[in-house]
Amino acid sequence: MKHLISAIFMLATLLFYAQETATDLQKWSAGRPDGHAPIPVMGDHMHGKGEWMFSYRYMYMNMEDLKQGSDDASFDDALENYMVTPTEMPMNMHMVGAMFAPTDKITIMTMFNYLSMEMDHITRMGGTFITEASGFGDIQISGLYRFFNKKKQTMHGQIGISIPTGSITESDVTPASAPNETELPYPMQIGSGTFDANLAVTYLGQADKISWGGQLRAILRFGENDREFRYGNRQSLNGWFALKATDWLSFSTRLEALVIGEIDGADPNLNPMMVITADTANSGGNFLNGGLGFNIYVPKGALKNLRFGFELVSPLYQDVNGIQLRTRETLTLGTQYAF
Repeated sequence: MKHLISAIFMLATLLFYAQETATDLQKWSAGRPDGHAPIPVMGDHMHGKGEWMFSYRYMYMNMEDLKQGSDDASFDDALENYMVTPTEMPMNMHMVGAMFAPTDKITIMTMFNYLSMEMDHITRMGGTFITEASGFGDIQISGLYRFFNKKKQTMHGQIGISIPTGSITESDVTPASAPNETELPYPMQIGSGTFDANLAVTYLGQADKISWGGQLRAILRFGENDREFRYGNRQSLNGWFALKATDWLSFSTRLEALVIGEIDGADPNLNPMMVITADTANSGGNFLNGGLGFNIYVPKGALKNLRFGFELVSPLYQDVNGIQLRTRETLTLGTQYAF
């Protein structure tokens, strides 16, 4: 009888661990090159209890020429109603992030960024000039909660806040203000000046050689900043598909639908008749973007869990409010390391 009881106990133990192993195999896994979303997607994944991850991303976005609604527009179109129009605006952003998981169901995330940008202009009289701005932007802090992870599918939610540490009083010299500096228009400011809610839901799925995901995100802005305005709310829907080429390389494609609200209120220091970027009627719009990229993952060795990501995004459709600069291309690359 004693041996029978011992055998039953050992069999029950083996069955338990076998079931646990089978269950683990059915879980969605980050330990593959397509275990993370394309590199521009934030808050796309979570971590196991006690795990840390640090990340760095570099983003370059170029805006050039004009759109009026969904149609192309000329500089002459803008100069019929304004004294000045921008012609080009390249922007560089450096983002440093950290994630930590106190439990298997909760991950905490924070993000810091540094922006530098310049804007080329042409005046109604044919003159040209450039303005520049740079500095640290708003700080993002979020909590992620996992709803489930089974059958190689997982879903989690995100609740976060943006702390207005970025400047909204950037200034530079223009021909009209020389030799003094004047406050720059809305697109040239570094921060939002308001405490903003950042909400998202992310779904991920995997098969042996492919993976897919979707994320619905909303940035909601409340109150007014010290310059008596607030930027428009921002809603985005991302969907992506990735192919695992090897244990260390995957390729991805992504589609993003983006809705940006119009600026509410107005900065009393800006003249909306001077330049199109100082007129709040020329803000916000609807956008559809497509991206192609790849992820590299180190599966073993001293650099295990080190990642590199790259994606190039091009606009597929733009319908802007009023008349605005046209987005051309956005390039994002970055590295992530978990331990």
